[in-house]
Amino acid sequence: MITKQDLENAQKVWGQGVVHIGTLQSDRVQCENYTQNFVDELYDFKNKQVLFKPTKAAIDQFRTTSKSAISYFIGGNSKYTEDKGFALQPWTQVRFENAALILEENRALAMGNYFFTDINGQDTKVEYTFGYRKDTNGKLKIDVHHSSLPFNIEESV
Repeated sequence: MITKQDLENAQKVWGQGVVHIGTLQSDRVQCENYTQNFVDELYDFKNKQVLFKPTKAAIDQFRTTSKSAISYFIGGNSKYTEDKGFALQPWTQVRFENAALILEENRALAMGNYFFTDINGQDTKVEYTFGYRKDTNGKLKIDVHHSSLPFNIEESV
């Protein structure tokens, strides 16, 4: 059974990884290598289809390959010209606030807000839904990642 602690640990590792990517932006080769490992370790692209809808993607909204996910995090892929490298911000912290969890034997879903803190201490609030699958080694792998900025009612009027 996947526990709440298992899920929170996976979220913590993801957040720390995003922060670490930003610290590597001055060394492109190291940044690319780390981000490739980050995506390979945390997402299930090698074994399954991953449904990835990143926050700041409007042209290529849906990313179903590891290369497209890596591009979102660090940019530099001419196929995804809108990508500026979300994880290169740099962020100093990522904090998850889960609104609801569904925990099963080999599958878990989490929905809520996560907050990305920049170097000035300002938070960016993002809504998310993540799906996790437990692999044969018992490790949680992300197979659903949907992020969006909160709806702004003032902009819709």
